[in-house]
Amino acid sequence: MSPSDSNMMVVREQTPSEALAIVPIQVFVPASQTTTDIDFEPTPILQIEGTTETTPETPKQLQETTPTVPPAPTKVHPDAEDAAALLMMARTASYVPKTDPGVPSFSLGLTDSSQEGASTQETEREKSPEAANLIEQLDSLVQRIASSATKGKNTSTQIQRETGGESSAKFETPRGLYQITDDMKQKCYIWGTRLKEDADGNTNEYEEMCTLIGQGKYILMRMHLASLQTKSDIESQIVSAICLILNNKNEKRFQEQIYCLPPDIVCMALSDHPNREFVSPKTEKEFRVEAYPSFIPFIDRKKLTSHPYIFAPVCYAGHWWLWLINTRKRKCQILDPLHKKAPTDERKAINKFTGYVFSRLITYAGGEPLQKGEREKEIKSLYVKISGQKTSYDCAVYVMKWMEIIEPENIKKGKYQWDNWPQEEVDHYRVEYASRILFSEMNTQRDHAIRESSAIRLSKPSSILLSPFCQINSADIETG
Repeated sequence: MSPSDSNMMVVREQTPSEALAIVPIQVFVPASQTTTDIDFEPTPILQIEGTTETTPETPKQLQETTPTVPPAPTKVHPDAEDAAALLMMARTASYVPKTDPGVPSFSLGLTDSSQEGASTQETEREKSPEAANLIEQLDSLVQRIASSATKGKNTSTQIQRETGGESSAKFETPRGLYQITDDMKQKCYIWGTRLKEDADGNTNEYEEMCTLIGQGKYILMRMHLASLQTKSDIESQIVSAICLILNNKNEKRFQEQIYCLPPDIVCMALSDHPNREFVSPKTEKEFRVEAYPSFIPFIDRKKLTSHPYIFAPVCYAGHWWLWLINTRKRKCQILDPLHKKAPTDERKAINKFTGYVFSRLITYAGGEPLQKGEREKEIKSLYVKISGQKTSYDCAVYVMKWMEIIEPENIKKGKYQWDNWPQEEVDHYRVEYASRILFSEMNTQRDHAIRESSAIRLSKPSSILLSPFCQINSADIETG
């Protein structure tokens, strides 16, 4: 045994001749545990189930350095035997003789409590507060190690490090999946929506942040996520991503009743038909679904024809509204966060054109048109009176939330009664949507998003930062 692998402890032993002899005792301590700063709480390493990658990808270096996850430790915790040895050493060193100079005592204090109770007064020892605290910590560690050993090879205990007064990551479940906390949602929002610029004026706005796998690969860049910043108009790609995520939810509402139609084809059709004419001035042809092959893979044809309700978001001139289509009754209604009726004749023309587009999409998927013949170009849509946005930039937030919660059967006589959200709650939905997209199980880059988000440290936590409606910017965080 080398000097680096052992510690020398000297005790006194009383010989039969009542003389004192010095007896060396060697206590084995693993080399990995011989540090003077005992800290058994390494930062947990986040890993998505089914992956083997433990090192985060190196992002493009810009003026503001993106935080990275610390390297994985070689050991999350010591072996049970090592911990037991440390515990024995602590107990040995913790006992000090009573202030009785008459009779010296030489017990190492390695007996259990019952044996100590049977010991003579000469062999009793007292524990110092510091040693008692160390023993308590080591006892707790040994119990955790013993507990984790009984769970099998497929599970391991992750010891969480508390930073800033609150846990920064509590993800592990018995099945190895992740639970996203409010703290992580806020960190994800910061990481996903922050644009950075280097010395040459180049930004990271075109950095690929998310790849949703549904019927096809739907890719989002940072510029799309940045539109979720407060007081910003939200990009159509965010709305499409939420549609794909909702349609993929394992709930009766989206598996049997409501299909959320991604708005890409409709937005492109409105762009190609600027005057709402049915013959495009660009192609000199009427609207055809086949003209948009890049977006067709994101349409679920089966749900488009089988579900009784279609929720179809529409955007024109920066404003969003929602179509609610009853495919059984061939009835269409519009929920507009800003208007209780069509505000202009131009909007009426837009509604007729988009109604035709929706009917063509249903027909393309194999269903019956909303109207037949020339009447398909005169589809009527009634506005529903509903409480909406209080600002000029939150229309997309309302539309996305309505797709998630509106019950079509509760719309009666063109009215929908409900309690509108306070503005701080509307602002917080932007945080929710950023984390919902990046942490979605459909996102193939989900593990990277979790690692990058977990690396962000909130500075000086306060009651404001802990609010569920908290909005955070770069001035509130540390990324060093």
